[in-house]
Amino acid sequence: MRRTAPLTKLLLVFLVSLWAMLLDSAAPLALLTAALLAAFPLSGVPAGSYRALGSLGLFAAGLATMQYALGAGGDFSVVVGLRMAVMTGLFILLFATTRIQDLTAALVRQLRVPYEYAFMVTASLRFIPDLLAEIKAVQEAQACRGYSCQGSVARRLRNYLTIVQPLVLRCVARSETMAMSLELRGFSASRAGSYGTSIAFGARDYLTLIALAAGTAAIVAMRFYR
Repeated sequence: MRRTAPLTKLLLVFLVSLWAMLLDSAAPLALLTAALLAAFPLSGVPAGSYRALGSLGLFAAGLATMQYALGAGGDFSVVVGLRMAVMTGLFILLFATTRIQDLTAALVRQLRVPYEYAFMVTASLRFIPDLLAEIKAVQEAQACRGYSCQGSVARRLRNYLTIVQPLVLRCVARSETMAMSLELRGFSASRAGSYGTSIAFGARDYLTLIALAAGTAAIVAMRFYR
C-alpha cells in the first residue's frame, strides 16, 4: 500500500467506510474487518500502529458491549462495533503508510483544494499522535507526583478532567511554536508547488480504483435492490 498514490488511499478510505455504513449484517462486516487486518502486515506498518489497532479493538468491543447493555440486539451491537473498527482502522492504516506532505500535495494538486485549507486539514491530522503523546506525558508527570486516578468509574472520569488543563496549555504552546515556525519559513499559498514528491497515478492505482468502483456498485445493489 505504500506504493499507492495518496489520492487512491484517500478514495479507498472514503469508499470502504461507505461500504461499512451500507453493510447491515455481521458476516460481511467481519470479512471486511479481516481483510483490513490482513492489510496491516502486508503494508509493512510500524509496530506502533499495532498498539493503536489493539486499543481500537478494545474500544470497538466496549462500544458493542455498551450498545447491548442499553437494550440493542446482539446482531446490531456487533455491527456497530465492527463498523467502528473498520472506519477507524482505515485511518490508522492511511497515516501509517502515507506521509502528511504527500496527502497535502494530493489535496492541492489533484483535488484543487486551496493550499491553506489543505495544510490546515493535514496539520490537524498530524496533531493527533502528538496529542496522544502529550496525554501520556501529563499522566506520567502526575504519577511521578503521587497522583492516582484509581477507584470507581465515576471517580476515574472526574480525575481524568485534571488532565485537560495542562493538556490545553501544552497544546497552545505547541500551536504557537508551529505558527512562529511557519511564519519564519515564509508560509504562503505561493509555495504550494514546492513538494518534492510524486503523486501521479500508476497501473496499481487504476486497478485499485476499478476494484473499489466494482465493490461499491455491488454493495449498493445488494443494499437497495435486493
